[in-house]
Amino acid sequence: MSFIYENERLSKYNWFNLGGYAKIFFKLQSIDSLKKFLKDNEKKNYKIHVLGAGSNTLFRDGGFDGVVIKLGNNFSYTKLLKEDEIEVGAATIDKKLSDFATENSLSGFEFLSCIPGSVGGSITMNSGCYGEEISKIFLSLKAINFKGEIESFNRDQIKFFYRGNNLKENLIILSAVFKGKILNKKKILEKQINLINRKKESQPTKVKTCGSTFKNPVNKKKAWELIKSSECSGLKVGGASISQKHNNFFLNNGNASSSDIENLIYKVKERVFKKTGTELELEIKIIGKK
Repeated sequence: MSFIYENERLSKYNWFNLGGYAKIFFKLQSIDSLKKFLKDNEKKNYKIHVLGAGSNTLFRDGGFDGVVIKLGNNFSYTKLLKEDEIEVGAATIDKKLSDFATENSLSGFEFLSCIPGSVGGSITMNSGCYGEEISKIFLSLKAINFKGEIESFNRDQIKFFYRGNNLKENLIILSAVFKGKILNKKKILEKQINLINRKKESQPTKVKTCGSTFKNPVNKKKAWELIKSSECSGLKVGGASISQKHNNFFLNNGNASSSDIENLIYKVKERVFKKTGTELELEIKIIGKK
């Protein structure tokens, strides 16, 4: 069953545990209910934000004066189409897809065990780590536009680039198909575990964070290196601070507001630019009104 909530608190739906209220929050379980909702919304013309796992989203304290759409559990599934192809629902957590691929002796998905998001969001962001990106295994997707019309795209129709692609913003990804390489399951599992351990060693865990705050600049030092060399490591604003373990991870220490996080972000941007001449670009999405 699909649910529509009015004035829903957004802090429940993102990793920072921050944010005001959404005017309307729609959690859906079927394509039919989504089609109907979108066609009705054409008359009302509310702004739409599609929310995945909430792992790279900062909702502002003033909330979102529109509709936040979140795919329900019916859009979280994995199934084998061929021995080397997997169909997956857009709400499926990346780690779940990685584990499913490993169980079916498919390589190429190991890095997804380190991505804290959903498949739909990862396609939108072209998520990646440790030299891999989701575009490398992507074959096709099915989506619905804000008019309630189903659209399909294959890999030749989409141009992927670092942390993004050229898909229109008025699309909600529903499912996707990926292609891996058949390999010995033991070797895949070893690689997966090595990547997970590598992540644990270099990134903070069990904290309120949305992961990498800034994109890595092209052909320059990584964002965390620029932040560290600009003497930002110890910066704090209210209840927001920078992780000492990884300087590109910003933390809600339990009593931060969204404004604290955002002000810390811009303080770091300004200091890095003054020190290095590099304009850092956000990887996380800042949504709503102040």
